[in-house]
Amino acid sequence: MALTPMFPLGSVLLPGERLPLHIFEPRYQLMLKDCMEKEDPSFGVVLIARGKESGGGDVRHDVATLAHIVAHTDIGDGRHLVECVGGERIRVDAWLEDDPYPRADARIWPDDESASIDEPQFGTLEKKIRELYRLIGELAVAEGSTPPPEPAFSALPAAAGERLFTLATQIPMGQSDRQEVLEASGPSQRLGAIADALDGVTDIVRFRLQ
Repeated sequence: MALTPMFPLGSVLLPGERLPLHIFEPRYQLMLKDCMEKEDPSFGVVLIARGKESGGGDVRHDVATLAHIVAHTDIGDGRHLVECVGGERIRVDAWLEDDPYPRADARIWPDDESASIDEPQFGTLEKKIRELYRLIGELAVAEGSTPPPEPAFSALPAAAGERLFTLATQIPMGQSDRQEVLEASGPSQRLGAIADALDGVTDIVRFRLQ
């Protein structure tokens, strides 16, 4: 286990995803200062289960993502703009006191690779995502707005788990569904979580088109 600075948010950061942050709370100003003194400046981003992002007192999930800081700008008055990229999944073994900022004993939690996924399964998932975007485009036209750009399936990561995380970011699912995707023990379970979320979103769009 390792002591890890934590940043509770109302949204899930998936591995490989970019996350811009505006740091202004004093406790997170201190957290950022401590992180920037490390060789690999990083902290955990965790979804709030109950409560608010500011002020503390929130209840958090125990599976999070390590956010690596790739850019940092001091904009004055103690405020900072930070660009992060989601890295490894982490599991929280114990939450510590939020003094001087949220911290946890956490460890890297790699995927269980015992169940593999073959290319036809990826092909089916990508086909369903394309169909969802086609329906979203129809709905956008019907409502007088601009259809979203087509999803891109080129240059996807080779590893099954990372590839699924990348595909999941292209689906407009809710935060609870994104947390399910993050918490899936391995690629096979993650594929199931993504498929369930994708079916739910598709059903909603079909209903709105009626």
